[in-house]
Amino acid sequence: MGKPIEKIIKILEKYYRNFEPPPVVRGSPSRFKLLIRTILSARNTDENAVAASKLLFSKYKTPVEISKAPIKDLEKLVRRGVFYKVKARNIKKLSKILVEKYNCKVPNSMEELVKLPGVGRKTANIVLSHGFGKADGIAVDTHVFRVVNRIGIVNEKTPIKTEKALLEVVPKKYWLEFNTLFVLHGRNICTARNPKCNICPLRRWCDYYKKWITSFFYF
Repeated sequence: MGKPIEKIIKILEKYYRNFEPPPVVRGSPSRFKLLIRTILSARNTDENAVAASKLLFSKYKTPVEISKAPIKDLEKLVRRGVFYKVKARNIKKLSKILVEKYNCKVPNSMEELVKLPGVGRKTANIVLSHGFGKADGIAVDTHVFRVVNRIGIVNEKTPIKTEKALLEVVPKKYWLEFNTLFVLHGRNICTARNPKCNICPLRRWCDYYKKWITSFFYF
């Protein structure tokens, strides 16, 4: 039996009603910063990604400047977190592509975004939703992946398969807010370690909670 998707989303909307989702950013410079920060957030903490992004843009502010920057300097600026050398190379390469092919503007289609070095579907979805207000998919980061599979909304082994499955069961009108709501839930309640199942507003429909409560009583 499938989960009541719309009811679950409405409950999360109410539970996190005091949280304002990030507004859609406007203008090429802001979208470029969003793209770079999202790349830096891959397998990284939000704190590290924000710090690395601020350092980078304190010295280099445009695709032109970054494309011409020494790679060692870029590595030094974004070294907060893992894979910083790979990320620095990708950021330099994609900046050059934006300069040469897109007049320094971030493309606004999934097809073009995923062609850029270091940009996968998750990054592209975040840039499209928060940068252009477009819902071409659902960004599946670690929080979304964990929460939706724990609940049993989908049961998949990879983020890509999870997104594909979500697109089949989540009405398109909720695609834009879906990531924000489930990231909030993953950070506040359905955490990776020691999830707060006892206060979770979704426990009625959660497969993980049912297993947890069963093991609790039979321990």
